Amino acid sequence: MALLQRLARLAAYLQDPQKVADFQRLCGVEGPPGLAASPPRAEESGEPGPLANGSCPAMNGGGEGDGWPRPRAAAGGEKRHPKGLGNGTWGRRQPRRNSLTGEAACQELAIRNPFLYYLFNLGTELGNELFYILFFPFCIWNLDAWMGRRLIIVWVWVMYLGQCTKDVIRWPRPASPPVVKLEVFYNSEYSMPSTHAMSGTAIPLALVLLSYGRWQYPLMYGLILAICWCSLVCFSRIYMGMHSILDVIAGSLYAILILVVFYPAVDLIDNFNLTFKHAPLIIISLHLALGVFSFTLDTWSTSRGDTAQILGCGAGVACGSHFNYMLGLMQDPSPDTLPLIPPSITVTLFGKAILRLLIGVVLLLLTRIVMKKITIPLACKMFSIPCDDIRQARQRMEVELPYRYITYGMVGFSLMFLVPCLFLFIGLS
Repeated sequence: MALLQRLARLAAYLQDPQKVADFQRLCGVEGPPGLAASPPRAEESGEPGPLANGSCPAMNGGGEGDGWPRPRAAAGGEKRHPKGLGNGTWGRRQPRRNSLTGEAACQELAIRNPFLYYLFNLGTELGNELFYILFFPFCIWNLDAWMGRRLIIVWVWVMYLGQCTKDVIRWPRPASPPVVKLEVFYNSEYSMPSTHAMSGTAIPLALVLLSYGRWQYPLMYGLILAICWCSLVCFSRIYMGMHSILDVIAGSLYAILILVVFYPAVDLIDNFNLTFKHAPLIIISLHLALGVFSFTLDTWSTSRGDTAQILGCGAGVACGSHFNYMLGLMQDPSPDTLPLIPPSITVTLFGKAILRLLIGVVLLLLTRIVMKKITIPLACKMFSIPCDDIRQARQRMEVELPYRYITYGMVGFSLMFLVPCLFLFIGLS
């Protein structure tokens, strides 16, 4: 009983939003002057307090409703004017927001350490779509398709379980104030566990597990990369004000647990995707069922659409891998050639790798744009949903799930099959 009480106190300590605010101040992020350590009560301030999950109300018409007290003008009517980032003066920042939620943050803050600001922005991007659409194609087209397929399998299951767990536990984001929100893109989602921390732990660890012994390199290099990658992503989520310390610790441990349980089955799943005759039908049905029936939301958030997006991408990659295998394309190296020796980097090798990445990613983005233009109006028409307000229509499950699943399923299929076929045709393979 005493042990449980100590664990509960430790959990409460690690979940305290004030610890997040303290870390932000340590890293040079400061909120408005005179800000209290805890949020003001609505009845005392005369303004609505911050939302339960720490998100900021949408600003229609330029409202100021972010829950932060405003610094009063100095005597004589003098006012603080926003200055440039990182010069030590108060400046108004507009974090990257999600167009679907309409959330925006309008907080006056100071960035005292520009290096950490850009470093942790890089860290948080390691868990965003832009990184995935560059990293996975680069691995598959330029490094090792065998390893890339398995990395995506691990990523899909880790992210899927993480998103589902968030919507089961339903813990709010750190409250703002005292936390300064440097990002609001995923603010409508719940907080526990941090899926950024999960992917930031699972991807580098899986990369080391898959590559060591297959590729010839010192294990210490892989471990250093994994530790730095994981640490950067986890600390970035606290710095951004999006997660408590407990969220990122739980996310990392959860990802390790999933890898321990799930990693032994990765080879079996990949072999099934490649060789089983009816694998595409089973894969598509399973991933679609997981997206529809796995969990329900009490209120709409980006979580359901992101889950469908992840499952659709995984299904598309698996189906593309199956067609590659059946047609004898992108064949894996034979076991007697292992371990693989990293090639010497030459101008020709580097140029072809960059050219493949540029051409391929442009085609993936075009695929996403075209499929989005087709699937949203089609889903609206099929389910008799008004399409004049795209934002409202995309929040409906009947539109959101087929749009995300089909669009990113085609992106995954293009990544694994259509784009490599093009490379083969133009002599870039």
